Amino acid sequence: MKILMVSLGCDKNLCDSEAMLGLLHSNGYYITNDENEADIIIVNTCSFIKDAMEESINTIIEMSKLKDKNLKYLIATGCLAQRFKDEMFDELPEVDAIVGTSSFDKIIEVIKELEAKENNSENRIVKSDDINRLATVDTNKIITSGTFMGYLKIAEGCDKYCTYCVIPHIRGRYRSVPMEKLIKEAEYMAKSGIKELVLVAQETTCYGMDLYGEKKLVDLIKEIALIDGIEWIRLMYCYPEEITDDLIDLFAEEKKLCHYIDMPLQHCEDSILKRMGRRTDKQSIINVIERFRKKVPDMAFRTSLITGFPGETEEEHQSLMEFINTYEFDRLGVFTYSREEGTPAYNFDNQVDEELADRWRNEIMELQQDISYDKNDELVGTVQKVIIEGYSSEEDVYVGRTFRDAPNVDGLVFVQCNYELISGAIVEVKITESAPYDLIGVIQDEFTE
Repeated sequence: MKILMVSLGCDKNLCDSEAMLGLLHSNGYYITNDENEADIIIVNTCSFIKDAMEESINTIIEMSKLKDKNLKYLIATGCLAQRFKDEMFDELPEVDAIVGTSSFDKIIEVIKELEAKENNSENRIVKSDDINRLATVDTNKIITSGTFMGYLKIAEGCDKYCTYCVIPHIRGRYRSVPMEKLIKEAEYMAKSGIKELVLVAQETTCYGMDLYGEKKLVDLIKEIALIDGIEWIRLMYCYPEEITDDLIDLFAEEKKLCHYIDMPLQHCEDSILKRMGRRTDKQSIINVIERFRKKVPDMAFRTSLITGFPGETEEEHQSLMEFINTYEFDRLGVFTYSREEGTPAYNFDNQVDEELADRWRNEIMELQQDISYDKNDELVGTVQKVIIEGYSSEEDVYVGRTFRDAPNVDGLVFVQCNYELISGAIVEVKITESAPYDLIGVIQDEFTE
């Protein structure tokens, strides 16, 4: 049986896909990238916001057309499958099995049940355990990045219950993965050639609270840093109220820990933060930024924001613009508010017109483009360490990233070099030109004035 995995949504979902692929491979299934030869297609879905939900549905419909050719079974896993497990068979009758977010480790069991039932539409399968169960896989995952970076998911679920967010209702309460299991997985990834390890979860900075009674992220990073082969450790999804002085100190002390942090803020105004159910305030956010910049002067900040949250006013939007202009985030993304059924904010008064939310989003992105260009321009003439990801034959340049750039979300460095560079190498590059999001440079030992 040949199986195609289609992984949608975030990098946390990708980690689940890689775990399933490892299970499938270890149980004798052949993994294919060709949809036309697949006997089974698994669509690991997303439903975080409306656009992601539509992409998941459209992908399922598109894959289902292959049932007229070779496809035997179509399986939906992930967030959409969990969120709409009771309605999915009615709305998407092409689906043969549904696997919830806490049950992906039972994918082999599901496939064997399908084979036994011979695709009897009267016996469709739903595998959905308690969402607070932590799915565990003992086999090695299949790393799909195709480069020398990989994601390590350190926890599942979330306890924050922000008023706009469906994740706790889909992914359950916060559950940390035991540290010994994470170390074992990180060691396997290092032996597989991974040099940059990106730590992800719905919230990384709370790691360990549920298992050990205290935050253990600092201890985890220290253990990972001891692994031979891992050269960069990148930290994503850190809520500002959970960032400790010990963590900030670790950024200053641990050479393998990239001076980069993804810290989703969503907004800066106290009134909106309160309505969002966020557990911080504007001054606390400022304090975290200033503590970082004092201790780690070259710290790169990524954040994400929401425009058009119910009740947001023009005055609050302008205050957010001033905040962005003052604190100059290195990387910044903006989403317009997505009204999600089942969340408290869905029923809030003063829902903001979509056109206005879009206008606010565009204004923020225009401001951020200027900030990003200025920050990149400051790097011209400096020497930066760059991890090489590949080669562009069209441009005759190598492509890589600095520590300031997370994979798949931030900018790139286009490196000119007269000899072959090996993907995964970390090299010194003299930055010669800048653009709003990307940089151009030459390999340092070739640079001449």
